[in-house]
Amino acid sequence: MTMTADQKFRCWWCGNDELYQQYHDLEWGVPVHDERDLFEFLCLEGAQAGLSWITILHKRDNYRRLFDQFDAHKIARYDESKIASLLLDAGIIRNKLKVNGFVKNAKAYLNLLDQGLTLDSYLWDYVDGETVQNNWLDSEQVPANNATSDTMAKDLKKRGFTFVGSTICYAYMQAAGLVNDHTQSCYRHSQLGGSC
Repeated sequence: MTMTADQKFRCWWCGNDELYQQYHDLEWGVPVHDERDLFEFLCLEGAQAGLSWITILHKRDNYRRLFDQFDAHKIARYDESKIASLLLDAGIIRNKLKVNGFVKNAKAYLNLLDQGLTLDSYLWDYVDGETVQNNWLDSEQVPANNATSDTMAKDLKKRGFTFVGSTICYAYMQAAGLVNDHTQSCYRHSQLGGSC
């Protein structure tokens, strides 16, 4: 647990980085139902694979600019020329598999829509439409994945999504507020519905 200059106890992972604290305070664990935001988080969690989230957070504005504000319809139409130009931009993680993964995920997402599902309905069905309120005492208790993220990862892969392993899916669940994993001593825990 980290207490910062503003005298707030926050989760251990955001430290003293101002951008990380802002993300922690305003976004992490807040229930997300907006389709564009859910698609963005899905892509960026995949881009994080093997890296720290702060690396992605510092590049998020560049990702938004370069990937058409995460408009899946536009991303699904990216061709080899567009991908090659993206890989030249140091504002993002220049990993060909990850950039191609955004395109693959956009196509899989559009297929999901064609089946009459939205990311919102699909994801929130895993938690019966309600945030799972965890009451962890310390960071050691917070899991890297769970049975729900295992199931979600398998199904997303079957549906054509990529960079959606169980650990990535659990981080996605945390980010999008499907689970409240703020520890009990964090000031956001109770604000997001957790109890002691």
